Amino acid sequence: MKGPDKWAANFPIADGPRQSPIDINPGLASYDGALKPLSLKYDPTTCLDILNNGHSFQVTFLDDTDSSVLTGGPISGVYRLKQFHFHWGASDDRGSEHTVAGNKYPAELHLVHWNTKYADFGEAAGKPDGLAVVGVFLQIGNDNASLQKVLDAFGAIKNKGKQTTFKGFDPSSLLPACLDYWTYDGSLTTPPLLESVTWIVCKDPISVSSTQMGKFRSLLFSAEGEPECCMVDNYRPPQPLKGRQVRAFFK
Repeated sequence: MKGPDKWAANFPIADGPRQSPIDINPGLASYDGALKPLSLKYDPTTCLDILNNGHSFQVTFLDDTDSSVLTGGPISGVYRLKQFHFHWGASDDRGSEHTVAGNKYPAELHLVHWNTKYADFGEAAGKPDGLAVVGVFLQIGNDNASLQKVLDAFGAIKNKGKQTTFKGFDPSSLLPACLDYWTYDGSLTTPPLLESVTWIVCKDPISVSSTQMGKFRSLLFSAEGEPECCMVDNYRPPQPLKGRQVRAFFK
């Protein structure tokens, strides 16, 4: 996959009206009293496996029932958790996809949910209200014990295409204590860049240590037998807002 600046050649939507990520300017975000609190109810038994897909790693969930769901916030209806993954940089001064007033975080967690009014994730991914992604920033600080459980599985998924079972993990352990958020209409941040995402970006970051960030960078873009290429800077830079409104759940 060539760099983000080349995506428009194969995916013209890359220059579309609601592309993600964006730079969130808190001063321009409008408080919306009609927004509801986020409700994230996750069942750890739906956690299936962890996979290196060659551009990030993702933890996948069983999504055939309403066991792990997102409701409330800016969305109506029930959205099921499909997977979560991260984006990160080659150093601690960059890595997040969204930025806040131009400020970059070292990593960003994305919890990807799909609207159960559609038949499955594949159908939902093509609809304007099909997906809801909760974004959580990681900020350098103390070791994060919940995150460590994920990092401990990296030995088995160092190379592209590697997958291993990953059971009983509760993704709500990766959420900040305060669920204040910004929301806007956007897209997937990797091809096919579909404009189907209601973005919910948490204001408060979670902690990660520099040592833990180093562990992220031990994963490889490359498959076994290929020259080793460290998985770093797997984020898309902010895209033009194009007149979209960013709303805030908090004053």
